Amino acid sequence: QVQLVESGGGLVQAGGSLRLSCAVSGRTFIIYAMGWFRQAPGKEREFVAAIRWSGAGTFYADSVKGRFTISRDNAKNTVYLQMNSLSPEDTAVYYCAATVSGRVVVPATGYDYWGQGTQVTVSS
Repeated sequence: QVQLVESGGGLVQAGGSLRLSCAVSGRTFIIYAMGWFRQAPGKEREFVAAIRWSGAGTFYADSVKGRFTISRDNAKNTVYLQMNSLSPEDTAVYYCAATVSGRVVVPATGYDYWGQGTQVTVSS
C-alpha cells in the first residue's frame, strides 16, 4: 500500500502563491508517477499536473501551465505543487495521487492511491 498526505492549503488573495506538499510513504517502489488533481464544488475532479516518480518528466493541464510547478524531493519522498498567480478559478480541494500503471495518465481513474485532499481558496 501507499499512503499520501497533503498539506499546505489555505486562503490566499488573487495573484498570490501557495505551495502544496504531498508526503508519500509505504511501498513507494511501486509508484510510477504522481499527480495533482483538483475538484471544485459541483465539478468533476480534474487533472492539474503530474511527475514521474523518477523525477524525469513533468506534465501540466493547459489551465495551469506557466503558473504551477510540480516537483519532487527524493530524500523526503515528498511531491510539491508550487502555485503562483492564483485566481479565484483555482479554488478547489486539491488531491495528490499515485499511479502504479507504468505510464503517466491524465484521467483520475488511472490513479491507484489518493490523499485526503487540502482546500485551496483564492479570494478576489
